[in-house]
Amino acid sequence: MASDQTVDVVGGGLAGSEAAWQLAERGHQVRLHEMRPVKTTEAHKTDRLAELVCSNTFKSTELSNAHGLLKAEMRLLGSMVLQAADEARVAAGSALAVDRDVFAAAVTARIASHPRITVVREEVTAIPDQAIIATGPLTSPDLAAAMRAELGTEGLAFYDAIAPIVDVDSVDHSIAFRAARYDKETMEGASSEGAYLNCPFNREEYDAFVEALATADQYHGHEFDAVPYFEGCMPVEEMVKRGRETLRFGPMKPVGLSDPRTGRRPWAVAQLRMEDRGGRMWNLVGFQTRLRIPEQQRVLRMIPGLAGAEFLRYGSIHRNSYLNTPAALTPHLSLKRDARVLFAGQITGVEGYTESTATGLLAGRNMSRMLNGADPMVPPEHTMLGALYRYLRDADPKYFQPMNANFGLLDELAEPVRDKRVKRERLAERALGAMREWSASFDSALHT
Repeated sequence: MASDQTVDVVGGGLAGSEAAWQLAERGHQVRLHEMRPVKTTEAHKTDRLAELVCSNTFKSTELSNAHGLLKAEMRLLGSMVLQAADEARVAAGSALAVDRDVFAAAVTARIASHPRITVVREEVTAIPDQAIIATGPLTSPDLAAAMRAELGTEGLAFYDAIAPIVDVDSVDHSIAFRAARYDKETMEGASSEGAYLNCPFNREEYDAFVEALATADQYHGHEFDAVPYFEGCMPVEEMVKRGRETLRFGPMKPVGLSDPRTGRRPWAVAQLRMEDRGGRMWNLVGFQTRLRIPEQQRVLRMIPGLAGAEFLRYGSIHRNSYLNTPAALTPHLSLKRDARVLFAGQITGVEGYTESTATGLLAGRNMSRMLNGADPMVPPEHTMLGALYRYLRDADPKYFQPMNANFGLLDELAEPVRDKRVKRERLAERALGAMREWSASFDSALHT
């Protein structure tokens, strides 16, 4: 049974288009608001819905890859965006790469021809009632101001300075050691363990690392993405330009630490801080960077203890409006005061095309449930989508940064598996089984 109430979806990108489609397919009337071409952005070139501005790939389709698993879950839930991507697919091996023009045209045609969707070309400057906000990293200033007024000054960030995250199992623990400077901090619930993993440098290692940073290739994006660096999120490669000792007296200062192998203070230390409660993901503290991904892999693996590091997220610095979701929103990504004002896409603190689309898919489905008198539901934590929502719910608001899909988000298997590929295949098998069961229960409650 569908409600005759109209839902406003704000933003015609991937998340907004998916949310509008999910609602309309469930019998609801939808107004999809897209400000282009009335008001343009620095990144978009057309007025089409779901225009891809940075890349033409949705990344891997393999189940042993986190993005491939997330797409498989989304297919079980009936993603329209992935159907359009399949039609626009171009050869790219196991990656789902698309012809951008064909893809945007396909999504736009689906949305425009749906009898229950009305596309409204206007800028929305206030948060509507009964709405899904999916305005992305280029949210207009007026709407962003309305969000800040609703959520407080700490509820919305306009600047994304991300440090890399590594899988703890890929760290060489014979080199890295657990401690905090002067033993001032310990792990929550584990008083004998320091709050940080420390990777100690001798002088020669530090000098080689600094030289590599100074000469590494950086990413240069759109002009609108030019960043006025400030002290709180200065890229490590910019710090090096101030002098070879800058890092050693900044984020890599070794004071208050002793290397268990030598009993002496290291020349410098790279510290990692736990990113998730399960202790699978560790953040390289103070290592926000604009190095290209291959350069991050090369240079950061020069850090003692990280020679075999598996990066679950790479560093970046760019303009990006996003909410402090764990502090500001409910577990199903709505306002705390109103469960029927939901958020989706990059504005929620997810990174990537697939992740953004997935949150739009779930927002549309959950809005439909609430309009039909049922409670919203979030997938189980064994699924990639459920684990991503868990991160958005449980991350420390003080350190919250956007996250992409990765296997570090998932709980370990009941029986450990050493082979990485086999382990991921089994995690994917568990996730898809849980998603099938959850999807059946999601809709069955509406028919009982």
